[in-house]
Amino acid sequence: MIIDTLDHLEQYTCLNPLFQVVADFLRDNDLSTLSEGKHVIQGDDVFVNVQLAKGKTPEEAVLETHVKMVDIQVPISSDETFGFSPACELSGAEYDALRDMTLFPCIAPQSYVTCKRGMFAIFFPQDGHAPCISTQPQFKKAIFKITHHK
Repeated sequence: MIIDTLDHLEQYTCLNPLFQVVADFLRDNDLSTLSEGKHVIQGDDVFVNVQLAKGKTPEEAVLETHVKMVDIQVPISSDETFGFSPACELSGAEYDALRDMTLFPCIAPQSYVTCKRGMFAIFFPQDGHAPCISTQPQFKKAIFKITHHK
């Protein structure tokens, strides 16, 4: 997991060459003006889901992991808190290959981190994360999905 400000995203392109595609997209687009829904950036390898998310309490948020994709999550309209647990410590749930997601609804995260507007969180396949924790009833966010390069 990486937490940082958007102006530092290009520093992480050495971790995955497709992060540069996201950095270029962010430079050329204003996330606050993007409509809700999926926006294809580079085929199936890089896309962004813009959503009006329901704010959840820490108890309501569900840990999830992915196998094929890396998430770069960017809160747009308000701060967002994420629960975190290493995926190696999560078990007992079935992987949904169609959604590239495993959900762990009965496991509480080990720790929490908050991203303010202008920040991002990168979650790799080894990072269990519980998104959408917010005191706001709804907030706009962007979730970039990037093919994981091993």
